[in-house]
Amino acid sequence: MWLLGIPASISATEVLIGLAVFCLLFLVLQTFQKQIPRGLKRIPGPRGYPLIGNLLEVGTDVHLSLTQMSKTYGDVMMIHLGTKPILVLSGLETIKEALVRHGEDFKGRPDLYTFRHVTDGQSLSFNTDSGPVWVARRKLAQHALKTFACSPSLTSSSTCLLEDHVSEEAHHLMAKLQEVMLAKNRLDPYLYLTIAVANVVLAMCFGRRYDYDDEELLDIVINSEQFVESTASGSLATYIPVLQYLPNSKDHIRDITDSLIEESQKQKADTKAKIQLPPGKIVNLVNDIFGAGFSTVSISLSWCLMYLITYPEIQKKIQEEIAPQEISFSRATSFLRTSASLSTSGKSTTMKINVDEREKVLLFGLGKRRCIGEPIARREVFLFLATLLQDLQFSVPDGVTVNMTPLYGLTFRHERCEHVQVKQRFPNKMD
Repeated sequence: MWLLGIPASISATEVLIGLAVFCLLFLVLQTFQKQIPRGLKRIPGPRGYPLIGNLLEVGTDVHLSLTQMSKTYGDVMMIHLGTKPILVLSGLETIKEALVRHGEDFKGRPDLYTFRHVTDGQSLSFNTDSGPVWVARRKLAQHALKTFACSPSLTSSSTCLLEDHVSEEAHHLMAKLQEVMLAKNRLDPYLYLTIAVANVVLAMCFGRRYDYDDEELLDIVINSEQFVESTASGSLATYIPVLQYLPNSKDHIRDITDSLIEESQKQKADTKAKIQLPPGKIVNLVNDIFGAGFSTVSISLSWCLMYLITYPEIQKKIQEEIAPQEISFSRATSFLRTSASLSTSGKSTTMKINVDEREKVLLFGLGKRRCIGEPIARREVFLFLATLLQDLQFSVPDGVTVNMTPLYGLTFRHERCEHVQVKQRFPNKMD
């Protein structure tokens, strides 16, 4: 007899088979679990469930869960996500001790299933490699970024080629914000900020910019957003390897690519060079630079605007300071920074960095894996923000509150605000 699709009685044979399968699974998990060598203590941390580990305890607000756990188990603790052990470091001093003072030991990346699908496993950021080839690729990318950033300006008003691109795009952005404001009387600036920053990176990597309504550009931005969002939810196949066996669903490169190829050719000509990089790895470097080049900058800009809308007195002080000044990279210094959730590892254990609430200043990371584009990104944020604030005023209507609660992901984001008001500070100003 069946009741609601469930058999009314279960035979003793079925019970025994179920117990046998459970015991077999438990033994398999125990076999693969790493044993603690004699003389060493087990790293403190919560005990998890078989197969899923501490996934239920961590939940969706990973940063909050880890912060709460660290109050019980300390700044160094071990959790399990699925079958994978995760070493969690909390507190700025502990993180610096690992990533800076012992940077060589912690410069690796975990061999995760999802990482293998980022640029076909050849990503500079997500690749498990940390040896000579990785070092050579990183130096090549740094050289290309520096070459592009320091190239002479095409106009006499800018100090470098990168400033040309950022300054031009900032004015396109201001025009777009005012256009949308006139049409709708309110806007969500996040998408337009992202497109503006993406256009700068497109100019660096592909030698051109796109209109704000271009479908190809919108697809690029949306795909990037989906990637960032997917890192927040994670993939079960990453932590429960057996799930990865279930079914699942290079054109017009310029500027930076040319610099990468030129530098690579120089290395080939150098008979003393021990590391040679094939063209495929150069293309993947461009993918890395493009993929990472606008996410952190656009999120930083968006956080800046949300803070300045929330604290209008600070916005006014900045505007008073920059109003009579000409904005250029020469005045660009470190500006507002947001937090980031970073992931790195040794050879066998993944390490999770959990930055304390008061120390959210690691947007570009620490140690050997520190973002290679940080100097450019900081100046880019400064120039975009200063140009916008020079001519525009940002606010929200009375009664509207900006939600500043961070959303967990590859980089912390904020809730979108669709009620932002933008108006010209000097309506009679002639361009």
